[in-house]
Amino acid sequence: VRADNGSFIIMDAPPPQEDVRPFVHIAGLIRGAGLHAPRVLAADTERGFLLLDDLGHLPYLQALKEASPERADALMRDATRALVQFQPRVDGASLPAYDEALLARELALFPDWLVTHEFGVTWSDAQRQQWERVCRVLIDSALAQPVVAVHRDWMPRNLMVCEPNPGILDFQDAVRGPITYDLACLLRDAFISWDEALEIDWAVRWWDEARKAGLPVHEDFGEFWRQLEWMGLQRHLKILGIFARL
Repeated sequence: VRADNGSFIIMDAPPPQEDVRPFVHIAGLIRGAGLHAPRVLAADTERGFLLLDDLGHLPYLQALKEASPERADALMRDATRALVQFQPRVDGASLPAYDEALLARELALFPDWLVTHEFGVTWSDAQRQQWERVCRVLIDSALAQPVVAVHRDWMPRNLMVCEPNPGILDFQDAVRGPITYDLACLLRDAFISWDEALEIDWAVRWWDEARKAGLPVHEDFGEFWRQLEWMGLQRHLKILGIFARL
């Protein structure tokens, strides 16, 4: 919507398919943490309409694909610094738990939708047992991590290049859960890939800033990196199932 004093966004989220109340609530938490989520200027929660700030037209994904290495590095450092601020300052007490049941449901998307539905493959008992062992390892690793507020899709498509940078979108599914999850979203995105040396560099910088901020990250970076890699694997198994379903 264009007006004399700028442009705005109308969100249309028709009930009962969508509930805008979590979006409104979490937008307030993010802004309260000093980060750049859109302001909710007006809300009709019964009909699913919101009037929001316009965070512009340049998603991180587009900017990163077009950026020089120096520009990409600057954007990713902004995103990791914002994440260090998000995790301790967004109050996760009011957010749903990223618990074992949710982690298991997400992993189940892979065999249900990719293996069985998309490829028509039926696993043997031995293959099913192997899958269950993998799931157990990934879930146990996630549940053993310190718990913080988790955006759950802290990826380049949901971050906007704006001032202050970044603008944060698509946070309505936020939970409280594993500390490595959002960093894994950023570094192990489904739509853009990086050399491992770059991933490690950004992860080390995040880890160092997180420690300075008092976040309860593992003191050994090697162990932290293992947690992040296994978290990324859990996420990508889920994503493969979701993409097959879509």
